Amino acid sequence: MGNAQQRPPGRGDGGGQRTQPCNPGQGRGCGKAPIINGTHGNNRTHTGEESTVSSPAETEGDSSYLDAPAGALPPPLARLKNEGNKLFKNGQFGDALEKYSQAITGCEDAGIDSPEDLCILHSNRAACYLKDGNSTDCITDCTRALELQPFSLKPLLRRALAHEYMERYRKAYVDYKTVLQIDVSVQAAHDSINRITKVLIEQDGPKWREQLPEIPLVPLSAQQHRREEPPSQEMLQARADRKAEGEARKAEVRFSSLKKEGNDLVRQGCFQDALGKYNECLQIKPNECAVYTNRALCYLRGGRFQEAKQDCDSALEIEPANKKAFYRRALAFKGLKDYLSASTDLQEVLQLDPNVQEAEQELEEMTLLLRQSLMSNATQGVMERGGWWSRDKRAPLPIKAEGSQAFAFRRLRLLACVTTGSEESVKDGHPPNSTNAALDSPYIL
Repeated sequence: MGNAQQRPPGRGDGGGQRTQPCNPGQGRGCGKAPIINGTHGNNRTHTGEESTVSSPAETEGDSSYLDAPAGALPPPLARLKNEGNKLFKNGQFGDALEKYSQAITGCEDAGIDSPEDLCILHSNRAACYLKDGNSTDCITDCTRALELQPFSLKPLLRRALAHEYMERYRKAYVDYKTVLQIDVSVQAAHDSINRITKVLIEQDGPKWREQLPEIPLVPLSAQQHRREEPPSQEMLQARADRKAEGEARKAEVRFSSLKKEGNDLVRQGCFQDALGKYNECLQIKPNECAVYTNRALCYLRGGRFQEAKQDCDSALEIEPANKKAFYRRALAFKGLKDYLSASTDLQEVLQLDPNVQEAEQELEEMTLLLRQSLMSNATQGVMERGGWWSRDKRAPLPIKAEGSQAFAFRRLRLLACVTTGSEESVKDGHPPNSTNAALDSPYIL
């Protein structure tokens, strides 16, 4: 059905009609009609138009709803209207159009004076024309509906879409602006205004506003009525989702910027300034492992080894196999003189990646420092008792000034006794093999 005609495209308000079933609106075969006033589920809005959303009775195959009352229409005409709504919902726009037309003719023949119901019928038939690509008749019906009920939302939106299809961008702009005076929350109108504005600027230049028709002023009563209507739950949820998405995007951009600034400061050697950037990063994303390891590096360069260790602990809670966190925690343990823990973390690094030369070098150094620390602690313990332990009776012997090699052997002898718990002394000036092997091992634990 329909009488859409293909005409050459024009410019401004004088353009020809063009059929665009899917963009920006939806046409035949494109599925359900878009809900462009932001409301769902209400049978009647303040504009007097009824929703085409099906009721539970429709989905269950019950046809009794077709006889439901429809405003001031008599039952036969109400049934025609309900049948049209049903057909429209099912995508049968041509058949729905016939039902609405029969209802309109019936109202005129019966002399029914109900502007609200006639407005609904003309607006619904306009929706059928729009779906069928017949923009000219859609505009005619919408204009008639607006004569019956001025500033009705749906006829304005449908007429704006039809004007846009026909490239009558100035008239479409005026209708969308009128819609926003009635209800500023109609997102479809905002989007269309932005789209059409770009077209008009390109078409008419900087003075494009001067060529627009006059935008009617919506009475305050119509505006207040729209504002008094509470937004639907779906609209509230959509607003909350859009707000959350916007905040998340802003936070992501801010995080990336701060992290880059911190990394640049580290490369420049400005570790204290970089700390501030990484602190702000963690306020945005407290579970970002890389920021903890980067901040740990700044703490290490500033000699704040305990804070560096804590940051590495946090990083390893997030990523238990993070090599950088193990390595930098080993350096923090080194600064805290906990060489045994440092050696353990370096072994973890090499277990994850045996090719990390820095870890191998640090592990050799940790082994040496650990040996020296153990020797120093053992010697200090004996000196506090006033002498060396004897071989057979565990009695302290006076310390004699001897050569460094002999003194080192005696310290190893004591360390062997302390470590193994054995009374056996070092034979031939060498410590027991087990202790010697433990001290020489790069994987001492």
